[in-house]
Amino acid sequence: MRTLTVGALQLPTLGMNATRLEFYLKNAHERGAKVLLLGEYVLNHFFKELTSMPRSMVREQSKKHLELLKSLAGRYGMVFIAPIILIKKEGFHKTIAKVTDKSITYYEQQILIPYEHWNEKAFFQNPVKPLKAPMTFTVDGFRIMVMAGFEMHFDPIWMEVAAKKIDLLLIPTASTFGSHNRWREIIRTKAFLHGCYILRANRLGEYRDEHVKWKFYGDTMLVNPEGEVEMVLEDKESMLIETIEKSAITEHRKNWRFYKELEGRI
Repeated sequence: MRTLTVGALQLPTLGMNATRLEFYLKNAHERGAKVLLLGEYVLNHFFKELTSMPRSMVREQSKKHLELLKSLAGRYGMVFIAPIILIKKEGFHKTIAKVTDKSITYYEQQILIPYEHWNEKAFFQNPVKPLKAPMTFTVDGFRIMVMAGFEMHFDPIWMEVAAKKIDLLLIPTASTFGSHNRWREIIRTKAFLHGCYILRANRLGEYRDEHVKWKFYGDTMLVNPEGEVEMVLEDKESMLIETIEKSAITEHRKNWRFYKELEGRI
């Protein structure tokens, strides 16, 4: 039976402190994890805090964490998926890094939050252009895709999940304002409709502006192809390690035939 052990870290912003990160990654390796996901704004501060930080500090923060992850990827033979902020000539770019012992590749988030109280689209310099398929790769025979949290709300991106018959979807988030139930229901429904596992890592911590306190609530979870929550971390700092099975994906798609019935129709 083909299996893959995957993990997700539920942490607040680490800043420049890598001690906790090293502790968790060593533990994940000892438990057999091959792929590990981090939430948004864990390696870097929340975007609203970046306005008061020197760009040189943000650049150094990203550089140090990526160097550490690459070193640990080599030591432990793991793949790390980590949201990271890059600084280019025109400003900040919101990306997700795939870190292995051999390389670091980046997926630049294509659709960013545009709301007045949470306007990543205005803050970051990610270009607005036609959508392309998110980052996709294979580990031990499992087809894996990385999707930014906000992008989960847009059907054209889910068409890429279907087109590539993805087995495991990795979604890093920074969800707040009591949105637990909405996120759970969307993730469970999408896992069922696409016959795939979904691993979501949500950050912890707080940010307070002049009007309101933003509480990032965790709820990191693994959902199976039947739309069932296999494991959830609730609201404390912790790490999720679970093993997924290829047979669960195959059996679900055989029984429900959603992809089969699209053949010849799209």
